Amino acid sequence: MEFILILVLFFALMIIGAPIGTSLGVSAVATIIYFDLGAEMLGVNFASGIASFPLLAIPFFVLAGVILQRAGIAAHIASFFELLVGRATGGLSIVAVLTCMFWGAMSGSGPATTAAVGMILMAPMLRNGYDKAFAGATIANASDLSIIIPPSIAFIIYGNITSVSVSALFVAGIIPGILTGIGTIVVAWYISHKRGYRGLSKRGSFAELMTALRKSFWALLAPMVILGGIYTGVFTPTEAAVVAVFYSLFVAVVIYRSISWRDLMEILVDSAVTSSVIMFIVAFAGIFTWAASVTGVIDTLADFIIKVSPNAVVMIILVNLLLFGLGMLLDAISISYLVMPILIPVLSAFNIDPVFYGVIFISALAIGQATPPVGVNLFTAANLAGCEVDEIAKEAIPYVAMDFIVLIILSCLPILSLYLPVWAGLYSP
Repeated sequence: MEFILILVLFFALMIIGAPIGTSLGVSAVATIIYFDLGAEMLGVNFASGIASFPLLAIPFFVLAGVILQRAGIAAHIASFFELLVGRATGGLSIVAVLTCMFWGAMSGSGPATTAAVGMILMAPMLRNGYDKAFAGATIANASDLSIIIPPSIAFIIYGNITSVSVSALFVAGIIPGILTGIGTIVVAWYISHKRGYRGLSKRGSFAELMTALRKSFWALLAPMVILGGIYTGVFTPTEAAVVAVFYSLFVAVVIYRSISWRDLMEILVDSAVTSSVIMFIVAFAGIFTWAASVTGVIDTLADFIIKVSPNAVVMIILVNLLLFGLGMLLDAISISYLVMPILIPVLSAFNIDPVFYGVIFISALAIGQATPPVGVNLFTAANLAGCEVDEIAKEAIPYVAMDFIVLIILSCLPILSLYLPVWAGLYSP
């Protein structure tokens, strides 16, 4: 009966439009109190759910991302890539993908990357004859890379749930992130070639390219500073997040001088609101997971998944399809807390490496950020492009198909995810 109540309450609240954090919390608390499963544990679980050292990285990475966004650094990155590849067929669409890749390596958030890059490149793409739905779809899908390419908030959440090294996850995401980015560029180029979207007519001189590189140098250096420190063992991912904040402040205030100290209050408020929303979900998702464990939901669903197929690859592909469906309805953080507690015993039963699967899991969730009806990147891009979400969703189909192809390749070749963290000495399978 407990099993039924917690699931019915959760889905009922979701259907009537309650926020995901509220749905998780209310369904869990109601079930615990109604069946007297230990209400005294609610406070303990609430506190322990967010009192985690790795989770401290989230508000700091959010703050660093907001600082860089307010500083207008994405414009410098885009200008450099425009001079570098802008003359190629579909040049601006390729510029959008490359800019999203580098910006995602600083923000770790899909919607933030969509907004930052979209505000800079959407207008130029429209002026150069690109269809607005295609432009929006390109930016929305390229922004998916933000949670694959480190540093990634999604990897921090996954590491916190599974007790897997976040440092290893960050480094493991580099090759898959680059492969996904290359796939996105191929789709952007092919569609642009087919539709006759030409590159920019202006050819940047070597001097202009060097000037653009100089202006964007400090922004392009940010991911290297963060990942380099983690890779060399100078600091942990949580400490790297703090370094990212001070580095962002230095670049924004001293180098580019694009924000003043008066702007910091607004930046802090925006960061606090975003971080609070994430931690609200984290706290109540932790209570939901504990309630689901006590009521037997997790064990029942885990046993069901194990019995579906004895083949690990088949199981991974089936779970990827499940994640794709959930990604249409929920955000990545909520899905992580809903699904990963169920999958942990499944991974153990199939002897699947948790770091390898972490990359697969997050890559599958990334696809959901640009799929309707709740793809957050799509809504952000649609607002910037001035068109309907379904128009962008239609244009996004080739990108989603390519993402699935890359996901299957990653699922079949664990070496692509494990090579770098093992080589760097951050992980031993």
